[in-house]
Amino acid sequence: METEHHDWVRAVLALGSNLGARAETLADAVADLVDRPEVRLVDVSPVVQTKPVGGPSGQPDFLNMVMIVETTLGPYDLLEHCHAVEAKHHRTRDVRWGPRTLDVDIIVYGTLRLEDPELTIPHPRAAERAFVLFPWVMIDPLAVLEGHPIVGLLEDCADAEGVEGYDLLTDGGTV
Repeated sequence: METEHHDWVRAVLALGSNLGARAETLADAVADLVDRPEVRLVDVSPVVQTKPVGGPSGQPDFLNMVMIVETTLGPYDLLEHCHAVEAKHHRTRDVRWGPRTLDVDIIVYGTLRLEDPELTIPHPRAAERAFVLFPWVMIDPLAVLEGHPIVGLLEDCADAEGVEGYDLLTDGGTV
């Protein structure tokens, strides 16, 4: 665990769920992620529904969203916090890219570039994933990922056509 103090850093987190009460899990996870004095919410995207990318076939569709936070947690402490929130929502890691109650990924952490077995920032596949870029564009259309505007990256995503709006009021109707 890191012990040094950090200034406030802006981070982008991507959340996804395809098991259980998906919409409720995402809403609760947002609250859980900012339920610490070291993490404050800047913005949260609308929820989108997407087809699974990778992993075993036959998985249910995902609900995905992105949130922007400011945090004084270091990157590894933020990762530990994200894993604790996943565990609170009964996340298991049985199959890579398999179905899950909750997935929370750190997409960017300020301008940090980090590559080690435990944590890679920016997230190594974020630039190719419409389920990350689409909700992110909705709240920060001018964002840049590794020198590329995310709007342009989204246009090149193979899974972009599979992203649908999701109506939380009807809990399942696409928009």
